Amino acid sequence: MGQAGLATGLSRPRAVVPGRALVLVKPSLRLICDDWTPRVQESRPIVSTELHVPPSRLSAGPARIQAQQFGAFLVARGLIDAAILGRALARQRRSRRPLGEVLVAHGQLSRSALVRAQGTFLGIMEVDLVGAPADPALLARCSAPACLDIGCIPWRRVGGTVILVLADPTPERLREAEQACGLVPGSAAAAIADRLDIEAALALAFRERLARRASRRTRIDLSCRSWGRHTRAVAAGCVGLVLLAFAGFGIAPCLALIFCLAVLSNAATTALRLISLLLSWIIEDRSPVHDLPRLSRFRTLPQVSIMVPLFRETKVLDRLLAALGRLDYPAELLDIILVLEEDDTRMVEAVRARSLPPTCRALTVPADSLRTKPRALNYALDFCRGDIVGIYDAEDQPDPKQVAAVIEAFAESPARVACIQARLSYFNAGENWVSRCFAAEYATWFNVLLKGLQRVRFPVPLGGTSVFFRRAALEAVGAWDAHNVTEDADLGMRLARFGLRTRVINSVTLEEANCRPWPWVKQRSRWQKGYMVTWITHMLRPATLWRDLGPYRFLGFQVLMLGGASAQLSLPLLWLGWGMSSLGFVPSWIAAVPAPLMPIIAASLLAGQVVFFATNIRALVNTGQARLIPWLAVLPIYWPLGAAAAYKALFELVFSPFYWDKTDHGVSAVDPYAGAPLPGFKAAENPGARADAVPPMMPLEAQAVAARA
Repeated sequence: MGQAGLATGLSRPRAVVPGRALVLVKPSLRLICDDWTPRVQESRPIVSTELHVPPSRLSAGPARIQAQQFGAFLVARGLIDAAILGRALARQRRSRRPLGEVLVAHGQLSRSALVRAQGTFLGIMEVDLVGAPADPALLARCSAPACLDIGCIPWRRVGGTVILVLADPTPERLREAEQACGLVPGSAAAAIADRLDIEAALALAFRERLARRASRRTRIDLSCRSWGRHTRAVAAGCVGLVLLAFAGFGIAPCLALIFCLAVLSNAATTALRLISLLLSWIIEDRSPVHDLPRLSRFRTLPQVSIMVPLFRETKVLDRLLAALGRLDYPAELLDIILVLEEDDTRMVEAVRARSLPPTCRALTVPADSLRTKPRALNYALDFCRGDIVGIYDAEDQPDPKQVAAVIEAFAESPARVACIQARLSYFNAGENWVSRCFAAEYATWFNVLLKGLQRVRFPVPLGGTSVFFRRAALEAVGAWDAHNVTEDADLGMRLARFGLRTRVINSVTLEEANCRPWPWVKQRSRWQKGYMVTWITHMLRPATLWRDLGPYRFLGFQVLMLGGASAQLSLPLLWLGWGMSSLGFVPSWIAAVPAPLMPIIAASLLAGQVVFFATNIRALVNTGQARLIPWLAVLPIYWPLGAAAAYKALFELVFSPFYWDKTDHGVSAVDPYAGAPLPGFKAAENPGARADAVPPMMPLEAQAVAARA
């Protein structure tokens, strides 16, 4: 089984390990995976912390022997007992993680006790980076992303030797740290500190550099930040051209042209829906989530980082932590980051007041005039430790087996599958008519349309949550565009441009549906604006886009990015024409349409409605929500909300293209636990948690260790 990760030509100088595949990014943006194994990837090369001599005198031995030696040292010191050591060694052999990480992840040893024990075992100095900060002069030549990746920081210069503080002090890590810090090989000595302290020191030292990187991570020619400042001028020019056309050709011919273009867009969208519907019947879905994931058949598993961006989400924090605590994946391989905004003091204090499990940590993003979810994700990406990176939203209730299902899907997918998207649904679907219509939309989108796009090899616009990436591929395509308010759809298009694919699996995450009309309009307008922004960004260089996608997928891009917005924007025109014609008054712009086209247009619109409702019914039956089928009759009342959102999006596209109209969560009266008491997040109340799952709190056996300490 191959080592995870890909060496890229990007600015982040991550260590290249023999046996890793290479990713070569051509000028045309295609990404070549010459040796990218589709099997489950191993974590980064394991460099053990379980050593009994200083690194300068180290003779590398088998990781199993090193772990046993360090474990025996911990038992002799009374930090753990033999039974805990036996279980930890079994987990360590499976996960290939250092023994210390395994013990900490399962709450059987505190971080501070581990650092002290490692320092004593290795015979090296433990450094307090809070009381004795690093020398700023030594940081000038450092690569912040590389230091975060390794877990190192240059501390002090003693004579001709630089003291490098590492979380994992081994000769291999020391050599990597010397390179990351611009030092001559062999000129540094190692000291030890907790990795969280090292990361906090790096975040403080490189605050401006990391914040700037988060805002500009996507290449300028692929980011909407390149045109934002010119938006008003461009929009004014477009409005001028439209007015000139109306003045030169007359109102009726121009409206007739717009009407025909809207019908053509509707026909393209209908064709895509019909193909997706037929494929959902013809092709049996063999997603691994039909059965429980069987991770035991894999020799090793990758480490998975999960980022959860939180902004003003105190209402759902306890519910979120309980959901994350139920994820069934080895604790030592889970790295959960709560991504907070620095100036969101209520959220920061709420997280600080909770007792987070060892697998979960909080990270604050430096404040900036640009406050978007993709910027927060870009900032947190450098702090991730996993080879697989996933995202959850604040209100999410993922299937406990979802991470395992994602890893199995990656293992069974072709090499070019760089992204796994789980399905989304709503726990409050039956709350009112808005939530019921929204749930029907989501069922159709995630269960029929996205799978149809996957099957016909069109670009797949991603969901903003329950989506997982091969980290190396995510970094190669430029991660998230920090300025795009629909960063998920844009990233899906960029993955396609780089020749990578997305797979949709059946694992479900429950979310909170927007169940009030105005908040629904605000959320939908952000989505519509993001689709418009994405279309403009990629179409600024249409020839390059054509070359990257090819004619077939270029057409798919147009249908996806323009279809929804054009349909919603043209609704008032269609309703006006239908209403006036029903009353016997044929508008002049309909009369201007050539008569032979009218039967074709009428048949197209009728077919669109039939296919639309058939697709919705198919999706609701497939997802066990057939009870919502009668509510499809009220969709004509629901559609005006979409039209209002589209025109709001068009207005914001001109005057505030990067404004993030945040959705409030925790307003639903429906309990996602179906009547069960809302689980809290209090310490020592989950002694029966599975040993290989993320413990929401310390297991009981860890209390004895804490008591002895």
